[in-house]
Amino acid sequence: MHQTLGRVPLATHVVALSHPLSQALTQSAAPTALEEAAAFGRWWFDPETNQIVLSSQAARYLNVESLHHQGLDSCLIHVVSDDMLRLIGQLSGQVAPTAKSDFRVISPVDGLRWLRMTQLPPDAASSGLVSGILADITPLQHAAMRERLGFELTEFLVGSHPLGDAITNVIQLICKNLGWDWGAYWAAEKSAQGTAQLGCKYFWHQPELDLASFGQESSTISLAPGEGLVGSVWQSGQPDWVEDMVNDLRFSQRTNDRECKLWSGYVFPVTYVSADGHTHSPGVLEFYSCLSRQPEAQLPKLSATIGAFIAQMAQRIEHQATILHLAQVDEMTGLANRSHFHELVTLECAAASKDNTAFGLAFIDLDRFKPINDAFGHEAGNQVLREFGRRLRALAPEGSKVGRLGGDEFAMLIPTAALPDAATLLEHILQSARAPFVYEGIELTVSASVGVSTFPQCGDTCPALLQSADAAMYRIKNNGRNGCHFSSISNTHALAEQQSSIAQRLALETELHHALHGNELFLVYQPIFDIFQQRLEAVEALVRWRRADGTLVPPDVFIPIAEQSHLIVQIGKWVAEQACRDLAILRAARFKELKVHVNMAASEFASKNLADELCALVGAFGLQANSLSLELTEGMLMKRPDQVIPVMHTLRHLGFGISLDDFGMGHSSLALLKNLPISSLKIDRSFVRDLAQQRNDRAIVKTIADLGAQMGLEVIAEGVETDPQLDILRQAGCSLIQGYLLGRPMTLAELLAKHPEGV
Repeated sequence: MHQTLGRVPLATHVVALSHPLSQALTQSAAPTALEEAAAFGRWWFDPETNQIVLSSQAARYLNVESLHHQGLDSCLIHVVSDDMLRLIGQLSGQVAPTAKSDFRVISPVDGLRWLRMTQLPPDAASSGLVSGILADITPLQHAAMRERLGFELTEFLVGSHPLGDAITNVIQLICKNLGWDWGAYWAAEKSAQGTAQLGCKYFWHQPELDLASFGQESSTISLAPGEGLVGSVWQSGQPDWVEDMVNDLRFSQRTNDRECKLWSGYVFPVTYVSADGHTHSPGVLEFYSCLSRQPEAQLPKLSATIGAFIAQMAQRIEHQATILHLAQVDEMTGLANRSHFHELVTLECAAASKDNTAFGLAFIDLDRFKPINDAFGHEAGNQVLREFGRRLRALAPEGSKVGRLGGDEFAMLIPTAALPDAATLLEHILQSARAPFVYEGIELTVSASVGVSTFPQCGDTCPALLQSADAAMYRIKNNGRNGCHFSSISNTHALAEQQSSIAQRLALETELHHALHGNELFLVYQPIFDIFQQRLEAVEALVRWRRADGTLVPPDVFIPIAEQSHLIVQIGKWVAEQACRDLAILRAARFKELKVHVNMAASEFASKNLADELCALVGAFGLQANSLSLELTEGMLMKRPDQVIPVMHTLRHLGFGISLDDFGMGHSSLALLKNLPISSLKIDRSFVRDLAQQRNDRAIVKTIADLGAQMGLEVIAEGVETDPQLDILRQAGCSLIQGYLLGRPMTLAELLAKHPEGV
């Protein structure tokens, strides 16, 4: 803080008191209850003699004892020098007087206080004297300081000030308002070894004091917990005073305090409690004075408020760092996540384009990873992912970037300097994938398929490079896995065609989603006749799609797309509900015994809720369970038998029919047939097509018909289009026929019109 000015020799000899001043001295000698109650003091000044009389309260404010002073210099000795010259000039008439004048007084006990000198109008009874009152406005200044601290915090929180400027402004504000000469903030950080330490990040000092070297030295020091005064305060969480910095051993690392004449100081921690109840200590604040300040000074009383402001700033920074970490880092492996890796590659593309350099991008997919999850659980898979991420990080050359793109997919950006040794690096990556992973004492083995693209040959953007590397990786997948393939320009052209096809499929998938919710789907029904009973036995519900412009999308186009997405389940539920609604109409229109067949995907049969949903559905339309037959291809059945077959048993027990569609096209259904809870078989149209020409087909059809009869199953022949086919099927004993020969798919209205009698 500024040093107080020495005595100004305005009065060199004792001058007798004038009569008005003598009266003022008598008045001031006895303290009044009014002054004490109103917290002000009186003063009287004679401009002719430069003598001043103070009331006892005013003398206490100025930290002087005598009530009468021969000159202003003796009563203003504790006033800060910058303010004292202005006060003397105003009272002596050297500068224009003001009604009010605020100034600072500093003392070792109370620290810095703010006083306000107010000049009263001239009094005729005290001719020639200037008089007024003196009030302590320190609380007002502290309130203003708190408001300023709040403003600095707001400016920081809204982003107007960076952290360094905000904290430096706060330190400066405290020094100027509380009378300190030096202030600094030490922030917690990690050392190169990963241990916690403190570093002096921001400091400020009174500009007229030579403290630059002390600041420079402080900024080069790192303090461990418990080291020095600052480290001790950080470790203990308790504030501390230093009364003699020169001889305090806790300042042995900071020797310039002897040169800059700093004498005493106060150090306190910055802490806050997070929502989880934990106390965090992001840093320490320190303030020093060239005076021998005492512990009763004002800073300890305000340190909690000051620390809270700094803590909010530090907490905001920690929150921002946490948010940034979560936004950029894959939680499982600690590598860059997909989004951040894309950003890193994009930045590298821009830099390489500017410098006319190249770099590589490796797309890494673990082989045989899913069986580990299936056999040992997801935690075993997570262990493999974490360990493989660690291995990749250890292999990454300087300047490279490693990320996890999702699932068991990783990527590595290979910088320009590492391209000559890329083959060796990739071989090491393959070896690191093949090395066993240990989970709970069990060795787990996988391998990797790696595709590599290069900038700019395979693309000049992150998406293009990743897609090229992904295509190269799939070449390895399709050729046995456990290897590496470099993408080429020809691969890039093939990739463009593949991308176009994928884009069309995705567009159609989006259209299909809107069609499902936009009433563009409808059902047609193909009859299933009993040729022996000469009646309509059942109908198969077939879904069709007519766009809003009237064009029809073929089923063989949109059904595979629906099966590859979640839409097949939604479409299946819509078909089942619409078919039951239409069947209720048919039953009311003389089709008393008619059944409806509905195609279902294996994923629908895998749902444990299917039975309850179907019971609720048929009940809603007043139907019996045996009026609904669910068709499932044996190929779909064999993909998920363990999940599908239990659901089939439940459905059959409730009375629903289950038809095995495309029978004879699979490889394992005969072995399971005796245990399958089905009610009918459908002979695939591939065996019906050439019945008139192929003896083997006739033998197969006859065998299936006999097999069904022996097992009590209905046998339906589909795809019947000619009379010879129909005659052969009749001879084979197959009574249920479906095909264009007897009836094409038709709408509900057409079905009602074509079969008015319900037969």
